[in-house]
Amino acid sequence: MDLTNRDLIELTDFRHQLHRYPEISGEEAGTAREVVEFLSESHPDAVISGLGGHGVAVVYKGRAPGPTVLFRSELDALPIEEVSGVPYASLVHGKSHMCGHDGHTTILAAVGRLLGRQRPEIGRIVLLFQPAEEIGSGARAVLSDPRFADIAPDFAFSLHNLPGEPLGEVLLRAGVVNCASRGMRISLDGKTAHASMPETGVSPLLALGGLLPALGGLGSGTFEDDDFAMVTVTHAKMGEPVFGIAPGKAEIWATLRTRLDGRMAALCTAAEALVVETAKAHGLTFRFDYHEIFSASVNAHEAVQHLAAALDQEAITHREEGLPMRASEDFGEFGVGAKSAMFFLGAGVSHPALHNPDYDFPDDLIPIGARVFLRVARNLLG
Repeated sequence: MDLTNRDLIELTDFRHQLHRYPEISGEEAGTAREVVEFLSESHPDAVISGLGGHGVAVVYKGRAPGPTVLFRSELDALPIEEVSGVPYASLVHGKSHMCGHDGHTTILAAVGRLLGRQRPEIGRIVLLFQPAEEIGSGARAVLSDPRFADIAPDFAFSLHNLPGEPLGEVLLRAGVVNCASRGMRISLDGKTAHASMPETGVSPLLALGGLLPALGGLGSGTFEDDDFAMVTVTHAKMGEPVFGIAPGKAEIWATLRTRLDGRMAALCTAAEALVVETAKAHGLTFRFDYHEIFSASVNAHEAVQHLAAALDQEAITHREEGLPMRASEDFGEFGVGAKSAMFFLGAGVSHPALHNPDYDFPDDLIPIGARVFLRVARNLLG
């Protein structure tokens, strides 16, 4: 059972429609409605909306009991102004699908269209359209939703397109494939003063100047090592943009990144100790909190075997080299209750990188991704 030329035209139009009207994390209500409407003609056995926010789960049941297999895509876009120049470019100022989630969603829509024509022999297939992946909270929210217990999968699979790799070729391996990461926000508080008498205040200047390089210095190892750690300062500010006030406040935003979750815990401890020591040395009070928390994504060996078999059956080239990636992904959360694995689908060697303002998902990947997922479903459920 393959996609027809008419299917491909309609799926491409659907992807372009999603691309025109991107919605960032937490705002995906319209995108979710588009998905439900598009898949209504496939007559799913159940549709769960508002899952973990704006998530949607579309369920197709087999004729006999069996495993539950989940395929996941993401709904959210990014706060980036698009400059791709494509005729279906974003019509929403400052927002765009610069990570390809519109394409991933269309791949799942293609799977749903075909499942509407032929159900699995056994078990259930759940197509999960997940919200808020870009900020790391979507997967946890879906898993925490009480309704998820009714569709909890035995296996979970996902994909992500990957510029820099040959179009249609795949990276796949067992073990860690995406790093753990989290954003650390540090606030330093002293006391303002008149700019002519800075000695009457408590300035965060020296503490800020010391922390910026010291945080980066907490990194260790090379990316090939399990001990790998990286701290990237992404934002810093001090005081107000005026000439008459010596500053009394400063703030630093930094991204902490490791290959393993255990190493992340140690890195957080070291960063917190550095903040405490520096703030106290300069007479400042301090706060720190964490945002956009991603666990390491770890592919289960058995799930990888199923993906590898499907890729071989579909004659799609795949290799392990190039993984893991430094980037983070919240799909790893599904591995807590299911055998899960993600593969990475090449978007072209010279294709603009993810999160670049000129990126656009290659439509040629829609049937390839759908073929892989359907083959996995056939192998597991008949």
